[in-house]
Amino acid sequence: MTHTRNSKQSSPEQLVQSDTSEHDAFFEDDDEEQQKQQPKQKKKDQRHEQQVEDEEDEEGCSAVLVSTLKNHNIQETDIKKLQSAGFYTVDAIAYSPKKALLAIKGLSEAKVEKIMKEVNGIINIGFTTALDVQQRRNELIYITTGSRDLDTLLGGGIETGSITELFGEFRCGKTQLCHTLAVSCQLSMEQGGGEGKCLYIDTEGTFRSNRILSIAARFGLDAETCLDNIAYARAYNTDHQTSLLVQAAAMMSETRFALLIVDSIISLYRTDYLGRGELSARQMHLARFLRSLQRLADEFGVAVVVTNQMLSNVDGSASMFTSDAKKPTGGNIMAHSCCTRLQFKKGRGENRICKVYDSPSLPESECTFAIAEEGIRDANDD
Repeated sequence: MTHTRNSKQSSPEQLVQSDTSEHDAFFEDDDEEQQKQQPKQKKKDQRHEQQVEDEEDEEGCSAVLVSTLKNHNIQETDIKKLQSAGFYTVDAIAYSPKKALLAIKGLSEAKVEKIMKEVNGIINIGFTTALDVQQRRNELIYITTGSRDLDTLLGGGIETGSITELFGEFRCGKTQLCHTLAVSCQLSMEQGGGEGKCLYIDTEGTFRSNRILSIAARFGLDAETCLDNIAYARAYNTDHQTSLLVQAAAMMSETRFALLIVDSIISLYRTDYLGRGELSARQMHLARFLRSLQRLADEFGVAVVVTNQMLSNVDGSASMFTSDAKKPTGGNIMAHSCCTRLQFKKGRGENRICKVYDSPSLPESECTFAIAEEGIRDANDD
């Protein structure tokens, strides 16, 4: 039987060309599909890299950084505006009133509403149970003062997450305790430290680095490393003192800090605001500064220690009813803003007396400690 080629049947050359064109078309479709998938994969990779970067940034900081808002459809330009205004964490936005965000140049009311909505979805600042509060309290870190008796008086040491005020007359050990805490906060938690750096704001020029060296030798720390872990700034006026807290927030968002010291908090206010005519303005400025300190304590879980001076009552009639007419400066603004207030008094020789003046959890009691070359230590019995 003879087979004849149909006129519609393709020649071998046509079949080869057809197969080649189909093969090319297959790879062209595959290339088009890959090109479509590449932008999607690139976006996924970028999101993954951003998440890794955010996780690395948060390793040295317990707070949620404001940069995470990029993952919640907040523009990067708006995030930079928030950071320039001192809002480096999501908590800082949640703790601030709406008018504080509206005061930032370039943020409209619609943008602020969107930012606050996203923030409220990230963290919960509503009601919780007392059991949760107790669990968080049990996880608090206490920084040793260098004296076992003083640590016992304070329930373990200086509490993190709140403001502790040290007030008393000159030469009673306030600045010496600040120097000791600047070193002890760098110790491990097993040794009574906070495993973090110290930020020291000096308003009176009383910080001495040689004291840090002797205290570091006592705790067995490397002197150069210990000094490098203390961020020091000298404040020259009350506005400068307040602006330093913005820089402090930026530094705390980058690395782990355990302690913030202000020595002393009231010194510049007593010279920048004079007379009763400026008393109201002074107290309002002081209240904003204390609120910023508490916000840093809440955001980053650092211990905030401030020293305060004494005010003498020159009214002769007042001395008839009280044996000591001296009281801490700052009035009710200072009294209500500080969580724990410690009064320091002079003792015999190197010994000093610390009294719990006000605290929500500590009983009103006192103990004796001593000032030595190696910092604060237990009192001399002799």
